[in-house]
Amino acid sequence: MKVFMLVLCSSTLLFSQLAMAKPDQEKSLPPGLEKKLERGQPLPPGWQKKLAPGQFLAEDYYRHARIIKQPNAEGIISVQIEDTIIELFENTREIVRVMNSSR
Repeated sequence: MKVFMLVLCSSTLLFSQLAMAKPDQEKSLPPGLEKKLERGQPLPPGWQKKLAPGQFLAEDYYRHARIIKQPNAEGIISVQIEDTIIELFENTREIVRVMNSSR
C-alpha cells in the first residue's frame, strides 16, 4: 500500500509539472514585415537583434532564406537572409552562429 501511494504521489507531481510548463511558442512576423519579405524589400535593422546563438529562427525568416550550404553530418545548415549568414540546426532551426557576409 505504501508503494502504491508513493508511486501515485510521484506521478501526480510529475504530471503537474508538465501541465504547468509554458508551451513552446514561435513568434511569427507582423503582417507588414511579412509583406515586405514577400515583395523582396529589406527588413528593418532591428530584426537582427533577434538572431543570436541559442535562439530559434522564425519560420517566416527561414522560408525566405537562401540556402548556402547543405546540412553537414551534425545537421547544421547555412542560410543567407539579406547580408547575414546564419548557421543553424536544420530540424529545429536553433541558431548556432550568426555572421555578416562580406559584400
